Amino acid sequence: MSERWKPSVTVAAVIERDGRFLLVEEDTAEGLKLNNPAGHLEPGESPEEGVLREVLEETACHFTTSCVVGVYLSRFQRPATGEDVTYLRIAYGGSVSEPDPALALDEGIVRTLWMTLPELRASRERHRSGLVLTCIEDYLAGKRYPLSLVVADPTLYTPEIKR
Repeated sequence: MSERWKPSVTVAAVIERDGRFLLVEEDTAEGLKLNNPAGHLEPGESPEEGVLREVLEETACHFTTSCVVGVYLSRFQRPATGEDVTYLRIAYGGSVSEPDPALALDEGIVRTLWMTLPELRASRERHRSGLVLTCIEDYLAGKRYPLSLVVADPTLYTPEIKR
């Protein structure tokens, strides 16, 4: 029997302040890339818990979610290795605190930066994926869904045991 295909689930944050968007510059196998604060969902955490954790780890800022911007499915082939990965991304909108100077940025994160939409569009070749700009453009187009759109069943924390 062949192994069941599963996409990698990621969460991302779209954070706007004064017409600028918070991004991270990260060291990847393909070089320095720009990304929304984002990362993989970990076992036993809801998508909202995951995005709060990822934003804190990557920016040293506390994130407050206000909406779901969208749910996205994309595919990426790593040029260096040929690895083929499909991602399911849940993007949240919200705001952040000022960075906590006592916290270090996650390994691989070089810096945070605030960019305007024209700056983002001009730097597409440096985006980690096409979803960086897509999520921001969806946010600017007014796409906002209630946080209740994404449901974390209680069995996520305490698995149901079938007898």
